Amino acid sequence: MPQFPVSDHCDGARFFNPHENARPLTDVIKWSRTRERTAWPAAIPLAPHPAPPGAVERGTAAVTFIGHSTFLIRTATTVILTDPVWTARAGPFGRMGPRRVRPPAIAASALPPVDLVLVSHNHYDHLQPSSLRLFEEHAVYVAPLGVGPQINTGARRGCFELDWWERVALGDAEITCVPAQHFSARTLWDRNRTLWCGYIVRTGGVTMYFAGDSGYGPHFTAIRSRFPSIDVALLPIGAYEPRWFMKPVHMNPDEAVRAHLDLRARRSIGMHFGTFQLTDEAIDEPLRALERARTAHGVSADAFGVLDFGETAAIGSATTTS
Repeated sequence: MPQFPVSDHCDGARFFNPHENARPLTDVIKWSRTRERTAWPAAIPLAPHPAPPGAVERGTAAVTFIGHSTFLIRTATTVILTDPVWTARAGPFGRMGPRRVRPPAIAASALPPVDLVLVSHNHYDHLQPSSLRLFEEHAVYVAPLGVGPQINTGARRGCFELDWWERVALGDAEITCVPAQHFSARTLWDRNRTLWCGYIVRTGGVTMYFAGDSGYGPHFTAIRSRFPSIDVALLPIGAYEPRWFMKPVHMNPDEAVRAHLDLRARRSIGMHFGTFQLTDEAIDEPLRALERARTAHGVSADAFGVLDFGETAAIGSATTTS
């Protein structure tokens, strides 16, 4: 019997992308033998920034960049965390794998009570059970199919597993699981046994999109067709070299700008850069490449930029700013 619903992205046991899949394990070996990794600094201190606001008005989201793909988002009704990782390394138990060059911009103990935790997939730089357990007292967790058991938390309010385009209402928040082009694995033996995704969240009068990890593909246009008024999109811009290997699963900045245009988001914020050295590009190359891509596509820095680590942006919805 199939473990999961058979669909255009699942055969019942394993998941796949409808358009382009990750390179095979033989290419992982090829990359490990031929990679030309640019050296990163051992550590980078954080600049001071004001603390996130304690409250916001309806129709506004306060978005704080904590690092990598972890954001704190506060609306008038809901406090959200995306892919929370506070460990020193992006690997098993948070003690192995790539090491942080920047610490989390806010200590977990300094955060307000979290209502909603979004987990996009099971890679170690996005899912660390020890970090997730920090919020189990108050938060409800949302994850793609199969990921719930890997969260390994005793959350009092539970964990909801969703397939692409499924949605759940939690208090004032409506969360829709949306497609991404990626893959999953935590060992050599469980490749694509769990799903990967992004999320659309409507809460507090604001519509937000958290992309998780994704290569560029037609799913961005499909998301826009169902959600035509995205106020803010959180899009990955790093971990993309070499392109022959990373292209199916990680956008480069030019593709991220194209995704921004496909989504017609009012504002996009870059993520997935400058924290863990996962691939071969220099630590600051995503920012330089994003500037070049904006110029090439005629997109302003106000429309698609990045936040400094610990910086907060207050973003109003279309209805509150029109």
